[in-house]
Amino acid sequence: MGIEDTLYCKKHQQHSGQTIELYDNAINPCALNIKKIKYFIHLVEKERTGTPAEIAEKLQVSERMIYNYVQVLKNKFHAPIEFNKYRKSYQFERPGKLHWEWVKK
Repeated sequence: MGIEDTLYCKKHQQHSGQTIELYDNAINPCALNIKKIKYFIHLVEKERTGTPAEIAEKLQVSERMIYNYVQVLKNKFHAPIEFNKYRKSYQFERPGKLHWEWVKK
């Protein structure tokens, strides 16, 4: 896994020279796989995640990691994500789009 695939907490920087520091006291330790987060977001957009346990199994991560993904989306990207207990899926509360892009200063 390279830098394009994973974000690591500062605590894990000593283990790999190819890391991006992610400062979030609520998520420690964290190794967030970008491909898995993007797939999670895709399923949220389609309202097809299933329960946290089901999506965790689908992404081959722990259920705790799913909650970490949700917290990162809420706190770092201000995404209006919620779990709909009737649809048994995460969803975005209002229309919008999350963009992953480089912004030149």
